[in-house]
Amino acid sequence: MTSLAGAAPASAAPAPPVTCTSAKPGLADKLERGITSALTDRRGTIAVGLHDRATNTTCALRPSTAYDSASVVKLTLLAAMLWDAKKRDRYLSGRETALSRDMIIKSDNVATRTLWKQFGVTKFKGFLTAAGMTRTRPGTNGYWGLTRITVTDEQRLLKLITAKNAVLSDNSRAYIRKLMGQVVPSQRWGTPYGVPSGVSVAVKNGWLRRATHGWRVHSVGAFKGRGHDYTVTVLTHGSHTLNYGIATIQGVAEAIHKDLAAG
Repeated sequence: MTSLAGAAPASAAPAPPVTCTSAKPGLADKLERGITSALTDRRGTIAVGLHDRATNTTCALRPSTAYDSASVVKLTLLAAMLWDAKKRDRYLSGRETALSRDMIIKSDNVATRTLWKQFGVTKFKGFLTAAGMTRTRPGTNGYWGLTRITVTDEQRLLKLITAKNAVLSDNSRAYIRKLMGQVVPSQRWGTPYGVPSGVSVAVKNGWLRRATHGWRVHSVGAFKGRGHDYTVTVLTHGSHTLNYGIATIQGVAEAIHKDLAAG
């Protein structure tokens, strides 16, 4: 996503502690140390979510802090469209399918704008309610990239995409994961960084610069293989460049992948 405005980011406030729990002895402490170390001396405000079904492991940092979504909201829009189509007992049209594909694998803003306008905020809010994404606030006046999101809600969305549920059909979930797995190489940064071989990757990223808080740089991902089945969300703002935000996310991701693989 392109810049709306430019300015220097504010300095980061002291970070709260990363908290982890796990059914696997020692893993929670290892992840807390790894994520904390990855964030040492990183500027900006960073939020992290992790859940691994295989070891019942969860980590959280600033789970309720709200961020402008940038292009990460495109994943929610696609899920909402599929939820609505299921309710109406129909498939996405050929045009909707083509636009959805461009929206996810290329992060195409024109396709997103078209789908956002066509789908409408009312139905989008209906999906948020059905999904339990109670802290997500849709952007107004067509500004879909200014939807407010949290780690908690993004992790709920990833859970709906990766596990059987009553909100999204099995076909819908498989379709979303397929597109997330086909994201163009130039946009496969972020949470996939450091993923072990033999682990599948599904990712969607977002980036946006505004006059306050500098760059928003986000990455959400789902990973499965080698005895693990986990989702990761990293949301950031306050980076002075896009690449700085990417490096922050990738430091966290590398620590998570390494500690889960070792565990």
